[in-house]
Amino acid sequence: MLEVKDLNVSIAGTPILRNASLEMAGGKTFGLIGRNGAGKTTFMRSVMGLLPATSGTIRINGQDVAAQPPHLRAAMGVGYMPEDRRLVSEFTVEENILLPVKALGKTFDPARLDWIYELLPEIARFSARKALALSGGQQKLVALGRALIVGDQLLLLDEPFEGVAPALAQRLVEVIGALRQSGMSVLLSESDSVHSAGLLDGLYMIERGDITLREDIGAA
Repeated sequence: MLEVKDLNVSIAGTPILRNASLEMAGGKTFGLIGRNGAGKTTFMRSVMGLLPATSGTIRINGQDVAAQPPHLRAAMGVGYMPEDRRLVSEFTVEENILLPVKALGKTFDPARLDWIYELLPEIARFSARKALALSGGQQKLVALGRALIVGDQLLLLDEPFEGVAPALAQRLVEVIGALRQSGMSVLLSESDSVHSAGLLDGLYMIERGDITLREDIGAA
């Protein structure tokens, strides 16, 4: 599903990712664990094409997309939930969720939205509310719904549990667990694996832009 090999990325001339490699099969949930500043967000944004790679390959379902524009990922069924949510504050919840579909010029599938609302009934209840009026935790759920509207193959979740109340963190664990059971491929990043340990099929550690595979998932 996702294969990244020898990825090098620099920001403002400073190397951030150094020959970073990661591989995950379809239908699996993997964690990318590292402290703040280790390169997790840079890795996610690079996979999504939002940061250019100096060198290396990024293959999604066997297709190298390293030099392709960001919107190609969404067209390939890849959904992305950024750490900072990046909702359009003046748009309603539903408008934010549907934004990737409209950006791609795709035909809207009401059944997909109904499925998201069934999975996340919390956001269905305030679908007509402006994103500006939501709490940070509620915005996290909306950002997840937006990722799911196009992400029917692979989800990249950047720090999904950061800054949310314990009850919402547990709710996110339940939702991600349901996605895992449905056969969705999920890569999520965290500073530690406290929340996600029971969800993971595999675990990568990132430190100073270098990624290593951990065999002992519970030790992170």
